[in-house]
Amino acid sequence: MPFSNLLHRASLVAFAAGLSARPSTSYLAVTAFTPAIYNRSLPPTSSALRRSFARSTGPLFSSPPTRYLLSYDYIPEVLEKRGPYREGHIGLAKEMLEEGTCVSGGPTLPPGEAVPNGALFIFTTKDAAEKFVAGDPYVSNGIVTGHSIAEWSVVVGSN
Repeated sequence: MPFSNLLHRASLVAFAAGLSARPSTSYLAVTAFTPAIYNRSLPPTSSALRRSFARSTGPLFSSPPTRYLLSYDYIPEVLEKRGPYREGHIGLAKEMLEEGTCVSGGPTLPPGEAVPNGALFIFTTKDAAEKFVAGDPYVSNGIVTGHSIAEWSVVVGSN
């Protein structure tokens, strides 16, 4: 079997098995995913084209990001009782957004209802979600009646 066919088959097997990470900008990594480049009958490509190709296909071969979902359950009287703690709750969320450890967050409501029954936050690490719970005045002052943290693998989207 010619080396080019062997290389092509090996790259397909590695890709199918999920073993391939982001291809680097090296010639070998690019040729492992582009059969036309290692075909010696074609003219050689420039290094700029190989780098451009590697950058444009990088997300195709990378693992999806793992995020952590923090879900809160609120007391029924949340709107009446959250006032003294709201600034600290929102301030902590904004601080973690600036740090890059909180992606987004906000209240959850049943469809057609006006009173939130909880909240959902997205964090980049489990430690960040736990840090938020530990420092959140809504938790320490009884506004939150329960919480859970779940790992979430983003498959589609850019979150």
